[in-house]
Amino acid sequence: MKRAIAILIARLIFGAMFLMAAGFKFAGMQATSAYIASVGFPLPLFLAWLAAFFEVALALAFLTGAFFSEAALAAVVYVLFLAFTFHGPSRWQGNQTEFGFFVDHFTFVAGLLFAAVHGPGRVLVLNWPLSQPSLAARHGRGE
Repeated sequence: MKRAIAILIARLIFGAMFLMAAGFKFAGMQATSAYIASVGFPLPLFLAWLAAFFEVALALAFLTGAFFSEAALAAVVYVLFLAFTFHGPSRWQGNQTEFGFFVDHFTFVAGLLFAAVHGPGRVLVLNWPLSQPSLAARHGRGE
């Protein structure tokens, strides 16, 4: 039971983090767009909207358990991209805070990798017919 509760809490944290990130983007789409433009990406407003909807999709996957392992792996790639693009070594000079932001992303990545391997647990999980079993289930490890 403790394991199920811990997994559910972790899923709620992941879901909340991505919902908050999306919420900040929706609330300040122009600011998000300007930040994206500041690193030189074309179509920053489009990318800001895309990022916000992607984060909502990740949150839904974590909260429901649907496509959980796949979402966790996609989130790993996304979080690493964000770390290197917006907080990477080119941003450290003159601003040590950016290094802290950069390192924080790797803590998040470690949790996401752990989640991808162990799956969503058995509590409050939508069993979509098209969803693949978690990596844990494929390798005979369950909750």
